[in-house]
Amino acid sequence: MNAAVPKIRMGFVGGGEGAFIAKAHRQAAGLDGRFELVCGAFSRDPLNNQQTGAALGLPASRCYNDWRQMLEAETALPAEQRLELLVIVTPNHLHAPVASEALSAGFHVFSEKPAALNLAQLLDLKQVVERSNRLYGLAHTYLGYPMVWQARDMVRSGVIGAVRKVIVEYPQGWLSQDVAGQGNKQAAWRDLPEQSGIGGCIGDIGTHAFSLAEFVADQSINRLCAMLSVHIDGRQLDDDASMLFKMAGGASGVLIASQVCAGEENPLKIRVYGDKGGLEWRQEEPASLIHRALDQPLRILRSGLGQPWLCDAASQRMRLPAGHPEGYLEAMANLYGDFANAIRGHVAGHDAPGVPGIDVGLRGMAFIETAIANHRGDAKWTELVCHP
Repeated sequence: MNAAVPKIRMGFVGGGEGAFIAKAHRQAAGLDGRFELVCGAFSRDPLNNQQTGAALGLPASRCYNDWRQMLEAETALPAEQRLELLVIVTPNHLHAPVASEALSAGFHVFSEKPAALNLAQLLDLKQVVERSNRLYGLAHTYLGYPMVWQARDMVRSGVIGAVRKVIVEYPQGWLSQDVAGQGNKQAAWRDLPEQSGIGGCIGDIGTHAFSLAEFVADQSINRLCAMLSVHIDGRQLDDDASMLFKMAGGASGVLIASQVCAGEENPLKIRVYGDKGGLEWRQEEPASLIHRALDQPLRILRSGLGQPWLCDAASQRMRLPAGHPEGYLEAMANLYGDFANAIRGHVAGHDAPGVPGIDVGLRGMAFIETAIANHRGDAKWTELVCHP
C-alpha cells in the first residue's frame, strides 16, 4: 500500500478580509486537496489580520503581525511543521522584497504578478531565484486554462500553418468611473506609482494579454508601437492601452487592454491566424476553442475528460466530463497542481513545469516598460529587451 503524500504547507502574505484575489488563491489551492494553510501575515491592520486567521481556522500563534516576523518564526519551527510554500497576494511593491527574502530563507514562492515593481528590481530578484534552489512561480492564471494549452498545441503542430496575425484584447469596465475616489481600496493602490509601478492598466491586465499572446502563438513579441491613455481626471496611471506589435517568428499583431470599457466584465480574448486557418479563445467561454480553416466548416472544440481530439496537456488540466463547466478557479488550481507536482517531485532548479516562472515575469515587466517608453517617446517602434 502506498504511503499517503503529505499536504504541502502554505502561508500567505496579504489577503486579509475583503481581498478578492487571495480568496481565489485559497479556494484554488484547496480544490484538489494537496495544500493546507498553516500561517499568514494577512493584513497590516492587527484586527483584520487576526480575524482573517481565525476565520480560516489558524491559531493566533501562526497569524503574524508582518511578513518578516513570519519568515523568521517559521524558519525556527521544526521542518515538519514550518511552511513550505509562500503565497504573495499583496500590492505590487511588496512582491519582489517578500519573494527575495522568502527564497533566501529556503521557502518556495508563488506570487501574484507582476514579479516586481520595475525591471531593475526584477533582475535582482532573478539572481536570488537562480541562487536559491527553490521554486518560483507567477499567477498568470489564464495560462492554466486547458483550452489555452489546446490552442498552443494546435499552433505547434501546424494545424493553422505559419502564424501571421495575433489579435488579443482585454477590455474591462470597472474603472470607468472614479471608484478609487468612492473608497474602492483595490482601485486606489493600483493608481499609486509607489505601490503599483509605472504602469496602471498596462501592468494590471495588459501583461495577461501579452503573456497569453506569446504562449498561444508560441513566439515572442520583440517590437511595440503603443498608445496609452488616462480617461479620469486626477488618475495618475494609464487606464487604457492600444498597441501594434511584431513577433520573432514573423507574425504581427494588435493588443488592446482597457479598464474603462463601460459595461464589460472580463472578456479576455485571443485570435491567432495562420496561412491555413485560425483559432479563437474567449475567457468568458473557456470550454470552447473555435477553429476556422480555409476549406472546412467552422468547428468548435469543447473541453472535457475523454475527448479524443484534445492534446494530453489540455486533458491533464481537466477534472470533469464535457458539459460540466470549469472556469477561473480550476485554471488557477491547475497552476497549484503543477506546483505541487514539482515540490513533491523534488524538481531540480527554480521552474515548476507548467507554471509561469521568473522568465515570464521578466518578459512581462519588459513589456510594461517598453510600452510606456514607446508611448512617451518619438520612435515609431521600440524593441522589447529584458534588461535595463
